[in-house]
Amino acid sequence: MSLTLLATTHRVAPGLLTWRAWDALRSASAVRVRAGHPLLPSLADAGIVPELVDEPDAALLVADARRADVLWIAAPEGDEALMRGIGHLVVDDPLDVEVLHGSYDLPGARLLDLVSVMDTLRRDCPWDRKQTHATLVPYLLEEAYEVIDTIESGDYGALREELGDVLMQVAFHSVVAAERDDETAFTIDDVAGAIVDKLVRRHPHVFADVTVSGADEVNANWEQIKAAERAEKSGEEASALDGVPMGQPALSLAAQLQRRAARMDAPPSLADDLADTGDDLGERLFALVREAAERGLDAESELRAVSRVFRDRVRAWERGNRSD
Repeated sequence: MSLTLLATTHRVAPGLLTWRAWDALRSASAVRVRAGHPLLPSLADAGIVPELVDEPDAALLVADARRADVLWIAAPEGDEALMRGIGHLVVDDPLDVEVLHGSYDLPGARLLDLVSVMDTLRRDCPWDRKQTHATLVPYLLEEAYEVIDTIESGDYGALREELGDVLMQVAFHSVVAAERDDETAFTIDDVAGAIVDKLVRRHPHVFADVTVSGADEVNANWEQIKAAERAEKSGEEASALDGVPMGQPALSLAAQLQRRAARMDAPPSLADDLADTGDDLGERLFALVREAAERGLDAESELRAVSRVFRDRVRAWERGNRSD
């Protein structure tokens, strides 16, 4: 005699069980399940008639399993308390107990939970309900900067949480967009589908029959494909500078504009005499960005690194003054 605990995941459609799970369901002397379990329609389709239980009792399940083969279908979110209770009961009086996994999460399955949680928050939380794309912008920037800070500080243990905060912003914007009823509406699936299509399209050396010699050629192909996409989107010959966000930090903006111009073999003289206010400070900063690029450095990152050193020195000076 035995007790089988059938575990399933709510992130897989009900009924998509392993063959071993279906075999166990058909061969068990008694199948028990909570009323309302999502697997019930699939059981009915398979001709399996389970006994419906309001709430399982560990002692009763164990007692019945000592007389016949009993299968309990656990709740999709798991029945940890029940399983612990069964474990305590069979320690001193052994029983053949098996946890059978009838379905498994695929990689990325927890993203479904994120979508569900965001839908609930948007519906039930007053603060989340009132947010718009515009009001969420500061949070998206803040979370992105926190990721950068975590990486640059080498705190990779905290990176998972910070990336989760950024991912939440993507899910938040998507649930806001899904509420619209015009052509601008989209869902989180549309967002995921668009980036999947873009990645496949821009990696023909992986997903098509293009051959490349190395990373440099991959980058060159990427830029050509992007240029073609921009031209198709605008309906005319597009500028290589299209899509450069002018609202980004100034050092990063200057670096991105210079990179784009260099790819077009634009003459360096275009960067001469940029200042039209009589103050050449901005022009000198622009030249420093170019110097950083020539040395293989990122001006934004370099300035942040120096700023961190300055921050630490100021804090040390503050501590020294307090101790005097």
